[in-house]
Amino acid sequence: MELNYNVLIVDDVSENIQVAMNMLREQGYEFSYALSGFEAMDLLKKNSFDLVLLDVMMPDFNGFEVCQFMKNDPRLVDVPVIFLTARVDVDSIARGFEVGGVDYITKPFHANELIVRVKNHLELFHAKRVLQQNNVVLEEQLKNKEIRILTELEQNQKEMIFMLTELMEATSDETGQHIKRVAEISRLLAYYHPSLNSEDEHIIFHASPMHDIGKITLPRSILHKPGELTEEERDVMKTHTTNAYNFLKLSQRKFIKAAAMIAYHHHEKWDGTGYPQELKGNDIHIYGRIVAIADVFDALTHKRKYKDAWTTEDAVNYIVGLRGKQFDPELVDIFTQHLDEFIAISRME
Repeated sequence: MELNYNVLIVDDVSENIQVAMNMLREQGYEFSYALSGFEAMDLLKKNSFDLVLLDVMMPDFNGFEVCQFMKNDPRLVDVPVIFLTARVDVDSIARGFEVGGVDYITKPFHANELIVRVKNHLELFHAKRVLQQNNVVLEEQLKNKEIRILTELEQNQKEMIFMLTELMEATSDETGQHIKRVAEISRLLAYYHPSLNSEDEHIIFHASPMHDIGKITLPRSILHKPGELTEEERDVMKTHTTNAYNFLKLSQRKFIKAAAMIAYHHHEKWDGTGYPQELKGNDIHIYGRIVAIADVFDALTHKRKYKDAWTTEDAVNYIVGLRGKQFDPELVDIFTQHLDEFIAISRME
């Protein structure tokens, strides 16, 4: 593939510019030129170049200053600079490399030397630019791949949660509608909570259906007992929180980790009288505190094998009456401030 390189030649002696252009013309390059450092900087601001042949000794801005100007500009920093100089002392050469030059050519020019050095640096610049472009493409591909993998992992977690909740429905008195309503109520509480964000809403919506997943580990005789449980049976029933947590806690995936915490904490009480750890106040995870309200409100307002449905008013009064005792006061306030929205969810069938 033939490339059209654009070369800027800067020299305060026009004859030197003409000599360089004549030597390089057969290479098919496009040329621009400047007769001063100031003129060169103006051209560099307005145009794109693949290489600069830069005289050192000029009356206004010398070559070192022009090169320094280029290296301070992110758009120009990678453009190769070859110094053109009659000075071959070590200090001048060292100064040229210090300010960012890639090479130097002494005057008077030798055609073969000029052609070869310009050609080599143009090819290196092009190769570097292609590599950078390929790296950008590769980084974008890797980023998209990472997003795809994370999305697939999230979908896998959601699918597993769905299957486990289906299993829970089959083995306990939890209904699919109860689980969906708890998820919606939990998401709405998270939406209105000032310290939570949209990511928390997303997580709690997908993790809250697992709040009672530990019940699949309990005997059916307890789960489906029509009458009141004995004290021993209640103790067994309480183990569904720790059973679920022990089952889920090893996962490092965000939905499963959240589900583990919700299952573990949703029967804790604000005043420390809950179970299984008797945690108090903010020691109870916020997700657990949210699901505690969502679960109780929906359970109260719907019929179960062991009880009739309460009226909405009675259920609301029950939750408000336990503000600061069983339930997080801030969450109860959110619940009452947006009560119509929560009641609408509770009536979903």
